[in-house]
Amino acid sequence: MAKKGDKKASEAPRSIQNRRARFDYAILESHEAGISLVGTEVKSLFLGQGHLNDAYCKVADGELFLVNADIEPYDKASVFQHERRRDRKLLMHRKEINTLERKSLEKGLALIPLALYFKNGRVKVEVGLGRGKAQYDKREKIAQDDARRESERVRNLRL
Repeated sequence: MAKKGDKKASEAPRSIQNRRARFDYAILESHEAGISLVGTEVKSLFLGQGHLNDAYCKVADGELFLVNADIEPYDKASVFQHERRRDRKLLMHRKEINTLERKSLEKGLALIPLALYFKNGRVKVEVGLGRGKAQYDKREKIAQDDARRESERVRNLRL
């Protein structure tokens, strides 16, 4: 029996981030959505075996879907294995879906999944509404980050 102060062995993992999305897009707003998964997908995500690299969201027939998200097959499952890159339904209120659909139809805006994480035992997806960055914006951001790191390095050397 575990003691009162011991950490739980089944503690949820950190979130799965889509780091490339924040580099390629300026995120204007973000929303939280539930996701419809099968059992082996949840177990695989719990082990941190998911990727959002090429994933995007789309609205079809008034429903929101996560497309091209890669959730690796669960090792210990035998027959009932899930498809790796299937379309997964996102769960949001109808009003929120309609608002996101209207905004995503504007020129230059896209729905991008930013993160997959566990909240109260359920898998959630952070969906961002983003505008694509131009190449010079990316170079400018890289230059700012380099300058910030250099100044921090110099400041730490003085101490």
